[in-house]
Amino acid sequence: MQPDNKHIPHIRRIAAKEVSLFFASPIAYLFLATFAGISLFIFFWGESYFSRNIADVRPLFEWMPVLLIFLTSTLTMRLWSEERRTGTLEHVLTQPLPLWHFVIGKFLGCLVLLAIALVITLPLPLTVSQIGRLDWGPVWAGYLATFLLGAAYLSIGLFVSARSDNQIISLICAVALSGIFYLVGTPAITDFFGNVTGEWLRTLGTGSRFDSITRGVVDVRDLYYYLSIMIAFLTLNTFVLEKERWATRKNTPRHQSWRAVTGLLLANAICANLWLGQVTMLRIDTTEGNQYSISEATLNYLGQLQEPLLIRGYFSSKTHPLLAPLVPQMKDMIREYEIAGRGKVRVEFIDPVTDPEVEEEANKKYGIRPTPLQVADRYQTAIVNSYFSILINYGNEFQALGFQDLIEVKSQGDNSLEIQLRNPEYDLTRSIKKVLNSYRGGSDIFELIDGPITFNAYVSKDELLPEQLVSYRQGVEEVIDGLKQEAVDRLSVHYYDPDANKGAIARMIGQKYGFQPMASSMWSEDHFYFYMTLEQGDQVVQVPIEDASKETFERNLKSSIKRFASGITKTIALVTPKVDPKMEQYGITVPRFTLLGDTLAADMNVVDEDLSDGSVSPEADILIVAAPNNLKDKELFAIDQFLMKGGTVIASASPFTTTLSQQGLGLASLQGSFQDWLSHHGLTVDKKLVLDTQNTAFPMPVVRNVGGYQMQEIRVIEYPYFVDVRESGLNQDNPISANVPQVTMAWASPIQLDPEKQGERKITQLIRSSDNAWVSDDMEIMPDIDANGMAAFPAATESGSQLLGVMSEGRFTSYFAGKESPLLSVKKAETPEAGDTAEDADTESEATSNSQPAVTSVIEHSPQSARIVLYSSNDFLRDQTMTMANSAAGSEYLNPMQLMANTVDFALEDAGLLSIRSRGHFNRTLPPMERDSQVFWEYLNYALAVLALAIIAGVQKRRKKSRHQHYLNVLAN
Repeated sequence: MQPDNKHIPHIRRIAAKEVSLFFASPIAYLFLATFAGISLFIFFWGESYFSRNIADVRPLFEWMPVLLIFLTSTLTMRLWSEERRTGTLEHVLTQPLPLWHFVIGKFLGCLVLLAIALVITLPLPLTVSQIGRLDWGPVWAGYLATFLLGAAYLSIGLFVSARSDNQIISLICAVALSGIFYLVGTPAITDFFGNVTGEWLRTLGTGSRFDSITRGVVDVRDLYYYLSIMIAFLTLNTFVLEKERWATRKNTPRHQSWRAVTGLLLANAICANLWLGQVTMLRIDTTEGNQYSISEATLNYLGQLQEPLLIRGYFSSKTHPLLAPLVPQMKDMIREYEIAGRGKVRVEFIDPVTDPEVEEEANKKYGIRPTPLQVADRYQTAIVNSYFSILINYGNEFQALGFQDLIEVKSQGDNSLEIQLRNPEYDLTRSIKKVLNSYRGGSDIFELIDGPITFNAYVSKDELLPEQLVSYRQGVEEVIDGLKQEAVDRLSVHYYDPDANKGAIARMIGQKYGFQPMASSMWSEDHFYFYMTLEQGDQVVQVPIEDASKETFERNLKSSIKRFASGITKTIALVTPKVDPKMEQYGITVPRFTLLGDTLAADMNVVDEDLSDGSVSPEADILIVAAPNNLKDKELFAIDQFLMKGGTVIASASPFTTTLSQQGLGLASLQGSFQDWLSHHGLTVDKKLVLDTQNTAFPMPVVRNVGGYQMQEIRVIEYPYFVDVRESGLNQDNPISANVPQVTMAWASPIQLDPEKQGERKITQLIRSSDNAWVSDDMEIMPDIDANGMAAFPAATESGSQLLGVMSEGRFTSYFAGKESPLLSVKKAETPEAGDTAEDADTESEATSNSQPAVTSVIEHSPQSARIVLYSSNDFLRDQTMTMANSAAGSEYLNPMQLMANTVDFALEDAGLLSIRSRGHFNRTLPPMERDSQVFWEYLNYALAVLALAIIAGVQKRRKKSRHQHYLNVLAN
């Protein structure tokens, strides 16, 4: 056999001939035009790209596994069938060249056409990158996957074409055979089997392998899978043609050799897939930030393990079709932890439904329960109780993650849903960090609690309780008695009958906690009480009742006790506006920050801070002040002195806040001296609002006059008061803002820096608006809708970038320096004046002597470690604003929460999770665009595709003319 490089000229000439034949007929242009047209149509219309509102090109590759089946089959149906029909196949068979030269040549000719088709679509990601922040890693991975998938289908089509002299039959058979390879890994087939069999079938499907690469992970197992299909069918193609050469059907040694070589090649191509299936390390994560790979932060936490860590996945064999593809992705990520753990991480995957004991342990010990999911097919609609949970267990500490914690959902424009793993590494690493820190505290949970805690059980008499709760109460008492002996004098226990003393306790807990009588069923007239709380000072934690089992109660009780522990998790003191229930009675929306508290509580201990005593809880590591309004001197003094002690104050504050009522949206000025306190430290927030042409569309209540009637409706409009801050406006040199892809600053005000008051402190600008922003002091923030449905807003007088987020670090001077302590002033105000009766004076004196001693001094200067982080919006963290953002985005919008979590981690010098927190799939939203802009970008891509076809036609015409001139020159010579 000649060296390989001697074969190359022959193969190249055969491939060049096929390419020339392609472009000599309309087939090539028809193929290219169809491929480009269908791809663009699916991208903009089928997948509703602009409604989807994500800066990626995933919709381009969404239907490729199906589209390529028909296009490649059309392309290959004539290659051998036409040769056989016209009789030119005999000429090929009689050539002295090996037949595989012709097979590879035709195959390469098809690949050239496929590559040209993919090049025509390149303007699409280029335009997307101009619109938004595009992650190019999954783009190149998607093109690689498309090229490999197309090559695999081409090899199948060539083989089928070699078996028939009829092009239509070749087309139908190629579509059928390629379709089988695609369908075997789809939910239409895998749903009939369990999770294990389904995963095995997905490894055989061309579409499932394709999805694995297009998400941005280039795995050698997936690459070889497509290569093995090419090897197998090109080998069969060569073997089929070789059999045409055989003059006799007898089994000669040459025939046996061909069969043996062909069989060995096929066997090796298939078996190598089985061997590579065990290899998990040969993969490249092309996503920005290595979203599917283990980071240094995770390796650091795994390196701290002293005991074996168990990561157990609970996955049902029968689950929702949208969740099924996520199971192997989750398993791959967990196996990465096992490899990185170097023997300290043990991994298990269990289907609880198949083992009742395992399911009972998961339910009672770990609180892991199945989720009812609706599964529909063409035969029936059913509810399936499915497990999709992860257990992280370290020593006697554990964390359980349900599918709500692991996935993110994006609503599509056609009312369908797109589901992806949200951020698997962050979710797993965060849980590992929590169990690791909790385990370090020791087995005695009371060692971590300062001072005693009180367990209060507000339980009705046994004759009023359902029978199940009577036995449950006995289990509660047994657990409490055992825990009380362990705690010695650090746990006090009280049982109360709410109905005693004519219901005095019932009325008390109803007013204080909102506890109302329970009923065993909706129609039962028998009512009872069964509430349990843990209390320490002003902190109250309710112990939940789940399945009325002793084991569940013990688990919930210990989890609740740990919320009082210090030294393991950092404590955040959160100051939010006091909620007045009377406002809601009048239809006025009360500002709430529940989501902010819940987000921070996932990693830290969050306490609602009451500053009325003039001090911040000594356990607090960080003080967060959200929408401060009408702060008294004592409350401001508490914030000031916390800063003077070297603390970090994170403030979300501006001079205005929004009010939402039945009359619409309004703006109110906040009261108090907090703005003066900020100005004292060189951070002045102007009494104006920032508007920006780069804004986020939000659903807003709009009041219109229709026929003399005032009507309120919800419209999604471009709203310049919602400043859309993107990469250029987020400080990329600071970890607080560098990892946040986008944030919307709602009703924000400009921050002005006073260099004289700042002194030598370090100033870091975190957030700025675009250069097209302007400011307005107009208090009317409701849009005026004209007859055309357009909203009018204050016109820009002078545009420029506005500062919306800043951090000041260093030495601060107290706002109360040189002044009398407000606490001392209060004490003096409480002192009896002349003319008071002796009895009043004695009473006041006794109250004063029994109270805490007055603070008579003011810390006037802070150490260098003090820090103020200011975001000039009262509303961008509010629950109501987040709800509107979720509605507009069609997915869970958490960027402001990520910004706050990053700020807290930075302040605590805990950067472990900063780098991996904001890796969600649906974070890269498109900037707001007018309808005309969307149409422009769409039709630009159509025009570029037509231009590319014209260029290809021009190049081919010049090549044809050049070859013709060369032929004439040869004849002339």
